Amino acid sequence: MTPEQAQAIYFAGQQAVVEHLCTLDTKVQAAQQEIEALQRKLAQLSKNSSNSSKRPSSDDITKPNKGGKKNPRAQGKGNKIGGQPGHPKHARAPYPPETISEVHEYASAACPHCGGADISWVEDRPPRVTQQTEIKEIVVLREEHHAYAYWCEGCGQIHDAELPEAVRKEGLFKARLTALVAYMKNVCHASFSTIRKFLRDVVGERVSRGYLAKLINKVSQSLERPYEELLERIPLEANLNVDETGHKDNGDRFWTWVFKAELYVLFRIDKSRGSQVLIEVLGEEFEGTLGCDYFSAYRKFMKDFQVAVQFCIAHLIRDVKFLTTLPDLPTRTYGDKLLGALKALFHVIHQHDELPAEAFRAALEQAKADIIRIGRDEAPSLIDVNGKQRRREAQNMAERFRKHAEAYFTFITTPGMDPTNNVAEQAIRFVVIDRHVTQGTRSANGRRANERLWTVIATCALQGRSAFAFILQAVEAYFQDEPPPSLLPLPP
Repeated sequence: MTPEQAQAIYFAGQQAVVEHLCTLDTKVQAAQQEIEALQRKLAQLSKNSSNSSKRPSSDDITKPNKGGKKNPRAQGKGNKIGGQPGHPKHARAPYPPETISEVHEYASAACPHCGGADISWVEDRPPRVTQQTEIKEIVVLREEHHAYAYWCEGCGQIHDAELPEAVRKEGLFKARLTALVAYMKNVCHASFSTIRKFLRDVVGERVSRGYLAKLINKVSQSLERPYEELLERIPLEANLNVDETGHKDNGDRFWTWVFKAELYVLFRIDKSRGSQVLIEVLGEEFEGTLGCDYFSAYRKFMKDFQVAVQFCIAHLIRDVKFLTTLPDLPTRTYGDKLLGALKALFHVIHQHDELPAEAFRAALEQAKADIIRIGRDEAPSLIDVNGKQRRREAQNMAERFRKHAEAYFTFITTPGMDPTNNVAEQAIRFVVIDRHVTQGTRSANGRRANERLWTVIATCALQGRSAFAFILQAVEAYFQDEPPPSLLPLPP
């Protein structure tokens, strides 16, 4: 507007000025609402794994390298690659003497410095030892089984002798090679193409992808009973952490669920991401405490069957951090206060070993009360002219505290329960890696094999056992029609 136009409105009288100001105010308010909406959209688009429940793999990894340093891992630290001054040296433990196959001894006939021959062995000084490891050329044992044909005078027919059941089950690959294929596929995340190259170049055996799939199915059958044992045991657990991640099966959307107990891990692949999976695995009478994130399936399971739940505080912190990125100042202030109270809670948790039991419990209760009070009562509210809530992010957080505040602090009264769901997220991490490498499965048999093998791998890692040794033992038992090994934790 030019000065002349403003003067024209002014001289047109009071009514004209009022009408023009009201029009401008309406436009300003509409523009402000549009700006706020765009800022909220920008904040939503700026979500990452630090301020939301998005997975870390979705974060932007193309950020510029600040400071011109070649090593992004050392940004801001000035550290060189390799061992750091003051850090303890990490050296390989020497092989025990009973494992040494051969010892080579070296002696000097002359001094390496001056060439003098008048030298003597220093008996009280041990020799300098260098150890080496080598593998021999792979020896492939190939066997034949001959089933002879016989003529029966009684029925006038030719019959072949029966092969032993173990031979029939084994097929081309015996137990150790079968277990190796399964280990490479699920532990090493090798594709069938990579396994075929290994077998061709190292073992000297050429097989098809279809045969490798049959081998994996044999291993899956050998692990059926160990998997079912855990499935029967898991509803009896006192504390259990649960998480889920996406899974592709022949292009269709499935979900991989992980159930993390103290001494074992169980995976289940299902078409559903809903509470029905929890009902099928845990049952309607589950009496333990469930550690999980705030996903709706867990809230429904909690509500329908009165299950004790520990919602992940780490997820809550990330959601609160998102509030601090929004354009609305009262919302940011609310987020900052809530974030400060949550930090105070973890400060108390870190003092667990320093405070007496009663003082520690009192400090936890006080920190809990502060968080609930701020989260429930101090969220800002603003209703626009249309009756809609304009600070809905803050009010959504406050509603969460009104409905489920106590479920974030179950760990205070439940021994062994962690305030976060990190253990379940860590257990499912290698499955995410496998998903990126293999691109999922293609059949129901593939899904069953994955969930059983993943269960073995994660449980053996948790119990300090060799996954290959367990798979081999299970496959041998399956071929010999013997009881399989168990994944259930051994009694102390």
